[in-house]
Amino acid sequence: MLRLTRGSTIARVALCALAATLTIGVAQAPASGGVAAPGAETSDDTGKPGRAKLLKNGSALPPSNAPARVRKAIAAANRIRKKPYVYGGGHASFRSRGYDCSGAVSYVLHAAGMLKSPMPSGPLMGWGQRGTGRWITVYANGGHAYAVIAGLRWDTSSGGDSRSQGSGPRWRFTKRLTGGYAKRHFGNF
Repeated sequence: MLRLTRGSTIARVALCALAATLTIGVAQAPASGGVAAPGAETSDDTGKPGRAKLLKNGSALPPSNAPARVRKAIAAANRIRKKPYVYGGGHASFRSRGYDCSGAVSYVLHAAGMLKSPMPSGPLMGWGQRGTGRWITVYANGGHAYAVIAGLRWDTSSGGDSRSQGSGPRWRFTKRLTGGYAKRHFGNF
């Protein structure tokens, strides 16, 4: 046991360092039993300002100038980017063993604080505001939905990609034709 006397600066410094270490450890522990809720975590790693970067491993790196909501959406997409395509996946709950198109879009919108409950592609045609967003645009019609987030396409359909990444939610390398889709965005995003 450490005994503090009136001039024991070293002992006080050691106790302050120990208290700070314990406080940091407690603050970093997730409150959900070790598993962060969707959207609760974001990556501290960012790329150059402007557009997100698609990495070789298939994940996306948000631009350094992206707002927090956009970084949260990208982090959420990265978490589920290897999940399989499951018809109706992500509709009953944001947590699913796999996702369909609108389930995957709903998941990232929820993580960004832009959607309270999952929506199928048809209702996503009326989500948010009409038009293209600055950071996130949802493209939806009666049978399909995908999003463009910080310049990258988030989609379950390969839609012309030359690289086969499998089915399910993935960041896609190519743009897609937007005819027949409603373009929707949220606020100033």
